[in-house]
Parts: sequence; C-alpha cells; structure tokens
Amino acid sequence: MKKVFIVFGPPGSGKGTQAALLADRFLLVNFDTGAYLEDIFRHWDGKDKGIGKEKKLFDSGKLCTPEWVMRVVNKRVKQLARARIGLVFSGSPRTIYDAFGEPKKIDGVMDTLSTEYSKENITVFHLDVPEKESLKRNTSRLVCSVCKRQVLGIVKIKVCPFCGGPLRKRTLDKPEVIKVRLKAYKEETLPL
Repeated sequence: MKKVFIVFGPPGSGKGTQAALLADRFLLVNFDTGAYLEDIFRHWDGKDKGIGKEKKLFDSGKLCTPEWVMRVVNKRVKQLARARIGLVFSGSPRTIYDAFGEPKKIDGVMDTLSTEYSKENITVFHLDVPEKESLKRNTSRLVCSVCKRQVLGIVKIKVCPFCGGPLRKRTLDKPEVIKVRLKAYKEETLPL
C-alpha cells in the first residue's frame, strides 16, 4: 500500500516545498489542496453558483466552506487511492472538522485517508515559522503559471527559472490577505 504524508504549518512555512521534496523522494502525488482549489476556481465557467461562492471566500483569504472542501477533496482522494497512488498533502486538513468531519454525516479527510490507505501508512509533519517570516516570504513570492513552482521575488525575473513559464503573483499573497490567513491558521488549524 502506498504512503500518505501530511505537511501542515502557517502560510509561508514551506509546506509546498517540503511536500514537493517528499513527493519526488517517494514517487507520490503532491496533493496541494490550495492549488487544487485554485485550479477548480480558475476553470469555473460561472454556472455552478456554489463554486462561485467558494471562490469569493478563497480570493478574500478566508477558508472555504469545510463541507464543500471535504466533498471535492474526498472524491479526489478516493480516485487516487483506488489507482494505488500515494499522496503528500500540504494545506489540508485545515480544521478539526476538515480532518474528522461529523460522525454519521460526512467523513473528514483523515477518515477518508484512514479508510483508503490505513492509519499505519499516514505520517504527519508540522512546520513552525514566525509570523514576521511568513509575511516576508508570502509577500515576496511569485508562482510559475506553468509548472506551479514558487520563486522568491527578491530577484527581479519575469520567467520561471525551472521551465521558462511566466511568473505571477497569487491573489492570496497580499499582506492584508496573509494576515487573515495567519489568523485563520492560529484559530482553526493549529489546534489540530
């Protein structure tokens, strides 16, 4: 059975970087929940009002509705597990509710992972970074629109050094949005 690694920490703690290293080392899918949700929102055709509501929350820095995130993530996890593909998570689960759901109503991500992969195949890592460092890292990073790799924007470049794709600033990396995300992390994710 394939392994599952879960990497969590505040915004800018290096979750994505560590998850990518684990995915490369153990040949696993790097399931970045935030990137997965961004992809859903980027391809939204305007028809599904539920996705529009979640996109509005996401773009403001607030957490998306837990039930909606659980539905889309659990569906994808089950598909990958049935294909016998191991995973590395960064950015999920974010709350106790995301992790464990509500008994007899909705499974949390940890419930789905335990069922699909079994508990002994799941390892959790917590990364701790001071708030000042988080703000510094997030406000200076750029993301490649092609390969999704992150580059610190302290160097004045416009193309990705890895694939040559155009670099862009994420809407989530504005200082006011980062502060909202840090507050949400402290109140909702850290208790995990």
